[in-house]
Amino acid sequence: MQIQGIYAALATASIDLAEKFYTQIFDREPDDRPMDGLIQWRDVAGANIQIFHDKENAGSGRLTIVVPKLENARKSLDELGMKLTGELEGDYGRIAQLTDPDGNRITLAEPPSTPFST
Repeated sequence: MQIQGIYAALATASIDLAEKFYTQIFDREPDDRPMDGLIQWRDVAGANIQIFHDKENAGSGRLTIVVPKLENARKSLDELGMKLTGELEGDYGRIAQLTDPDGNRITLAEPPSTPFST
C-alpha cells in the first residue's frame, strides 16, 4: 500500500465554535472545506488535521502538539484567553493540557533538552 497522506480527526458538536478555536490555536484559517460538516488544515507542522461534525462523539478526542518551549506556548494561549493545566515533568519532557469547546483534550508537550532513551 502506498500512503499519500494522513489526517488526524477530531469530532465536534459545532463546526463554528471548533473553527474559531482551532483557527486561534493554529494561527490560520482552515485550508479546506471538502464537504458539509468538515474543515481541515494541511501541513500544521507536518500534520494534517480534520474537524468534523459528530455530536455523539464530540469531546472524546485527543491531540498532542509538540512545542519548543512550554512557557512560550502558555503565554500565547493566555493572550487568547485559554488556560493550560499545571505542568507534569519527567524523562519525556514537560506537558500541560487544555480542552477545546467540546472537551477534546489537547496536550502540549515540550521535548527534553537531551533525547529520551528507552
